[in-house]
Amino acid sequence: MEFESEKSRVLDLKAIVLLTVLCASWGLAQVTIKIANQGVSPILQSGIRSVGAAILVLIWMAVHREPLFKKDGTLWWGIGVGLLFSGEFILIYWGLVFTNASRAVIFLYMSPFVVAIGSQFFIPGDHLRKIQVIGLCCAFTGIVIAFKESLSFPTYKMLIGDGMLAIAAVLWGAVTVMIKAGPLAKIAHSKTLLYQLGVSAVVLPAASMAMGERGVVLMTPLIAFCLVYQAVWVAFITYLVWFWLIRHYIVSRIASFTFLTPIFGVLAGGLLLNETISNSLLLALVLVGSGIYLVNRPDANHDAEQ
Repeated sequence: MEFESEKSRVLDLKAIVLLTVLCASWGLAQVTIKIANQGVSPILQSGIRSVGAAILVLIWMAVHREPLFKKDGTLWWGIGVGLLFSGEFILIYWGLVFTNASRAVIFLYMSPFVVAIGSQFFIPGDHLRKIQVIGLCCAFTGIVIAFKESLSFPTYKMLIGDGMLAIAAVLWGAVTVMIKAGPLAKIAHSKTLLYQLGVSAVVLPAASMAMGERGVVLMTPLIAFCLVYQAVWVAFITYLVWFWLIRHYIVSRIASFTFLTPIFGVLAGGLLLNETISNSLLLALVLVGSGIYLVNRPDANHDAEQ
């Protein structure tokens, strides 16, 4: 079976290019969220994104004649992934009420460590060597340097937000491990994505109402474009590619690439929103790039054993 033969593949050029494009897209998404926040509440934004992308996935599955209601033992796994995904975004946006965005990035991007630890216990053959652990630490150090201005002594309110973002990081990593370790890895990646989007399309708008968000107060062509970008490109296209990558490659290795996302976010913010880009960003990029290389550096003996 294809899944069994490819599950231990190291990253090739195709995967590297795709992962870089995904991280750049997600970094740009941070800018579109900031812009859309001017007219649409954050959690409702996520809900709108999930609703729109879920419809597109349904169309995709219909066009490709992929069965929707086939009994494959994934229902409860899919609902679980959807709930974890929804909880992640609720905690991210709620946590940002208590702490600032730059601190949030540092705590949220502990997620690759969650994937690495979870892989050790739940995914056969996905075990990081010492040099790869060093690589993860190197990349995370790059993120800390990029956002070091935010590391002032926290207030009690900030600690609440930091805690929420740390839990969100755990949920993000848990989703990745859960998909790879369970039956969701053996079905079409479009159906796996539909589980995530379908559940969050219900949970996120309900959470927005429960939290008393203001909803939609302004809609301009630019805000509408940002919502379309999030729904069509990010939640539909890039997430489909991400789940395909999860199915075919070692998750602890592909997760290391997500450290690039906040770096791309800073660059996009500087180029499009005239936000300040610190002089330390280049050092941060070198450390992140070096860390990703160490995590994914080929080891013929180790890969042969897998």
